[in-house]
Amino acid sequence: MASSTATRDAPDGDSALVKDLVIVGAGPAGLYQLYKAREIGLDAVVVERGGGVGGTWYWNRYPGLVVDAPSFDYSYSFSPELEQEWEWSTWYPSQPEVLSYLEHVAERFDLLKDIRLNTAVVGAQWQADEGRWVVELADGGTISTRFCVMATGCLSEPRAPEIDGVDTFAGRVLHTGTWPHEAVDFAGKRVGIVGTGSSGVQTLPVVAQTAASVTLFQRTPGFSVPARNRPLTEEETAEVKATYRARREQTRHSPGGLLFPPAEKSVFEATPEERQARFERYWELGWPVTLTYTDVSTDKAANDIVADFVRGKIREIVQDPERADLLTRQDYPIGTKRIILDTNYYDTFNRDNVDLVDVRTTPIVSIDADGVNTTDAHYDLDILIFATGFDAITGALLAMDIVGEQGVRLRDEWAAGPRTYLGLSVAHFPNLFLATGPGSPSVISNVFVSIEQHIEWFSDLFAHMRDHNLATVVATVDAQDDWVSKVNAVAARTLYPTAASWYMGANVPGKPRVFMPFLGGVGNYRKICDEVVTDGYRGFVFEPLDAQVPDEATARVADATTAAAR
Repeated sequence: MASSTATRDAPDGDSALVKDLVIVGAGPAGLYQLYKAREIGLDAVVVERGGGVGGTWYWNRYPGLVVDAPSFDYSYSFSPELEQEWEWSTWYPSQPEVLSYLEHVAERFDLLKDIRLNTAVVGAQWQADEGRWVVELADGGTISTRFCVMATGCLSEPRAPEIDGVDTFAGRVLHTGTWPHEAVDFAGKRVGIVGTGSSGVQTLPVVAQTAASVTLFQRTPGFSVPARNRPLTEEETAEVKATYRARREQTRHSPGGLLFPPAEKSVFEATPEERQARFERYWELGWPVTLTYTDVSTDKAANDIVADFVRGKIREIVQDPERADLLTRQDYPIGTKRIILDTNYYDTFNRDNVDLVDVRTTPIVSIDADGVNTTDAHYDLDILIFATGFDAITGALLAMDIVGEQGVRLRDEWAAGPRTYLGLSVAHFPNLFLATGPGSPSVISNVFVSIEQHIEWFSDLFAHMRDHNLATVVATVDAQDDWVSKVNAVAARTLYPTAASWYMGANVPGKPRVFMPFLGGVGNYRKICDEVVTDGYRGFVFEPLDAQVPDEATARVADATTAAAR
């Protein structure tokens, strides 16, 4: 299957690379896909818009950033040697450590020579007559490729709020999703932070330590629990390394790709004393309290009991009753927006240099040269931080102009919300694959576990096509429709769709409100994907290397034939 690494002349006279596989993004998924491509003999290249590897960990460098998955599990499992040689320092890894780990992986496995940094992709066009994609680069270059894997990440397209006058601000404007590589000095500065998701919650305590003042502009309070992060001991590191293989197997078949103790019964099957003891234990250990009982994510009454426990903790910590009231005005079930892990977030509101502004009551109306204007006050600032998150899951994909069969644009296909088969493939887009795409567990899981499962699935498919002399593969419309219905049905059995979350695209004006991840669990999802393969790649249509590319009518017949065969 390997093709020549030589270049050919593009129509405009520039040279165009010809590859077996183009991988868009040099984050955890892109790095592993490159490793696996080499393993099966594909000539592959990674294109990355950033100046280094790491994906979201290259861009997101805001102070206080800590991952919400244990270090031992938020890592690759493909290399036992890598597992043994790498030393994590804390229970939850910080951004610098994750980035160092990914840089080490790129160097250790000699991946850098096939990665083109500072190279943004602006589009991809399917050439039916050649059975290839033409990937279009921002610098005007192109790459012709047989396969394309979009390893663009779920949280990689930062979103800043549209506020009048932001361009007139005389101070410094920062976004947590594109944080500067050099240290930012907050000493003596008046700082404003807009947003109370993970990045705002984790940034505030660090900034408040040195800033003259910090004003946090809050629209909707989150539910945050203490991370209780700590240095790892030599003994527990040795124990994990001795049992890593079994640990990995457990995470692959767990609900979320993590090894928190499974909930065993309904909250209503426990006495009030039992509940309180279990909640307190999880709170003290820094574990998500939403995992305490089986019905927290499906029963509003059960959810309210857990939410009230967390609100009670907030009121215990925050000394000012008015601030505590603002921080406990969550109007959605706990867990339906991502639970945040923090270090001293609520304690920080006891500092004299920290102010909390409720922008639901007094909205931000404009920004001027000196600071932020709400409906009832002006706030003088030297630094303004937007902790406003991302156009999640689909944003990076739709930022590119991806055109499939018969000129079908991905933007048009997803105008009412993303539609995929298994979260891996999209009907009408042959030989194009999505790592942790919409319709997969993606952000509801330990993403490293989901990444490895996806990349290994793609790589097995590429090898299957090589071994059977197959040129193209595409998901059928019927298979895609069935999967979308399943994703929606599973979500509807939970409380998740009741929240205006970024899981639903609710943080982006005009974005369709569709719950995007698959909530059926990592282990169950893996089983489904494996069954699709066992059943002859059910839901996919292949064309052999020597076949004529079918016209539109023939393609419809193929779809119908495949559906009937099922």
